Amino acid sequence: MPSLDQLFRLDGRTAIVTGASSGLGERFARVLHAAGARPVLAARRADRLDALAAELPGSVVVAADVTNEADRVRIVEVAAAVTGRIDVLVNNAGITDPVPSEDETPEHYRRIMDVNLDSVVRLCQLAGREMLAAGSGSIVNMASIFGTVASSPINEASYVASKHAVVGLTRQLGSEWVRRGVRVNALAPGWFRTEMAEVMFTDPASMAYVQRNTPAGRGGEPHELDGALLFLASDASTFVTGHVLAVDGGWTAR
Repeated sequence: MPSLDQLFRLDGRTAIVTGASSGLGERFARVLHAAGARPVLAARRADRLDALAAELPGSVVVAADVTNEADRVRIVEVAAAVTGRIDVLVNNAGITDPVPSEDETPEHYRRIMDVNLDSVVRLCQLAGREMLAAGSGSIVNMASIFGTVASSPINEASYVASKHAVVGLTRQLGSEWVRRGVRVNALAPGWFRTEMAEVMFTDPASMAYVQRNTPAGRGGEPHELDGALLFLASDASTFVTGHVLAVDGGWTAR
């Protein structure tokens, strides 16, 4: 059993982070690196990845589009070659683009699902095979509060559908793989200031909506996801699988 000071450490472990070029993904990469992991940084914007890697010694850059199957395979192959195994996968890449549900086109729906769901399914499979072969590993999928409740009055049916599916996938794989040493859990953040949610923090009416509907009365600070991520990624949560951990200031407790 690890000592308390080692419980959240990830020394020597390889950790893939998708969507690592900005927002929560960049923060997650920094947190995992600070805990001793060797991050594999995956995203489309290579220049941003290179700048981040320069600040995180030992990290590995993979410029890739998670909706491209060849790129997904390459992310996993590169990660597996770092130390011969993959210890952590953080499926963070995601997009949203609210539109009235009755007006959403098949192309719009497909774009959201390709990033938010299909890439998560395939990366879980690809990295999961490596983890299952090694007999250990932790997958952390990024869900959302809108993976457990509706987003209304925000019109983003495809986003909500994709995140509910991620929750279901997490529970299923977490149940299937735990006896073979691999845990699968999810984070469900509330409102955090990222590129994707910037308007909610800069528009007064939107910010009032967040404050009014969050029991904590505010959005989250970036560091307030650090502990939850490390908990799920590390040996601190060895008896936790198929779980969706809400970090939302009480949004889903209402």
